[in-house]
Amino acid sequence: MYVKLLVAIIIKSGKGGKDMEKFEIGEVFTISDENDDEQEVEVLAIAEIENTEYVAVSFVADIEEDSDEDLDIFFLKVEEDGDLSFIENDDEFEKVSAIFDEIFDKEEE
Repeated sequence: MYVKLLVAIIIKSGKGGKDMEKFEIGEVFTISDENDDEQEVEVLAIAEIENTEYVAVSFVADIEEDSDEDLDIFFLKVEEDGDLSFIENDDEFEKVSAIFDEIFDKEEE
């Protein structure tokens, strides 16, 4: 079971740049929060919605933990230059959340 959670993190992934390759499922990279604390996240799913790419990520430490607890999943928008950003609009977040729900539901079948 997956749980979606949007938290305040400042994304400094080091993935930016126009020549960067697209994200891939299973890819691990580091993000930093507002205190410059770094966390590794893994890409769980990718979706393109209305010509914009979005990634669903979760903390690697949570994924590796052998637990029956739900994962916290974060949805991030991939900007044209490859940088990641928050989904700041509630309508956009609901749309993205619904698409990822469908993706994860298919994976569970």
